Amino acid sequence: MAGHNKWSKIKRKKGVADAKRSKEFSRIIKEITVAVKEGDSGEPDFNPRLRVALANAKGVNMPKENVERAIKKALDSGSEALLQPTYEGYAPHGVAVFVECTTDNLNRTVSSVRAIFSKRGGNLATSGSVDFLFERKGVFVLESADHDIEELELELIDGGAEELEPDNETDEITVTVAFEDFGNMQSKLEELNIEAKSAKLERIPTSTTTVGLDEAKQVLGLIEALEEDDDVQNVFHNLEMTEELENMLAEVE
Repeated sequence: MAGHNKWSKIKRKKGVADAKRSKEFSRIIKEITVAVKEGDSGEPDFNPRLRVALANAKGVNMPKENVERAIKKALDSGSEALLQPTYEGYAPHGVAVFVECTTDNLNRTVSSVRAIFSKRGGNLATSGSVDFLFERKGVFVLESADHDIEELELELIDGGAEELEPDNETDEITVTVAFEDFGNMQSKLEELNIEAKSAKLERIPTSTTTVGLDEAKQVLGLIEALEEDDDVQNVFHNLEMTEELENMLAEVE
């Protein structure tokens, strides 16, 4: 799990530097839209999924007016419903890839995802081909300031925490919970009056694939191309984060 957390932190650091702001906002707007429509409510007090989406919006500094506009549009009965398909495949060198999308056009999305896999030396596979290689986990990122880690751990274990990993460099604490404890942890943090910087359901690889640096660059090229697609919300993979690869990514920042 620690390897996953290290990878997640590197992605967050890189995201600050090189992710397009509009792409981040687009992802959050889709989160809000799905949350409002599925919960049939634009009130966060009565819609747990919307509360998570709003926390994530705050985490990327989305302006309040953008958030309010997204909620209002989602409440409009005439607005289109969004679908959330997933796709599975392999990047070059046998690295497993799981793609989560949010779209209003399935044909466009599958065509785009298939093209990215093909052009980048990977292949789109059938449903279930790589799903078994991942575990769904809840991942909460908290500010570490004003928290005694030992006291906090005792409190959060009660909410289902499996692991707390502090990062002194970023002043953050990453809390991992089982999929079924996501809501419990959300409630526990609210009880403790702790606002998460982000709260997400992630797919954590149960085993990883190690490749050389040049091969890893090919794999990351495919992953980044997927992440840049407008219909793609999340991309998960089982590429091993070696020290050499970590150093290379640090140089890119």
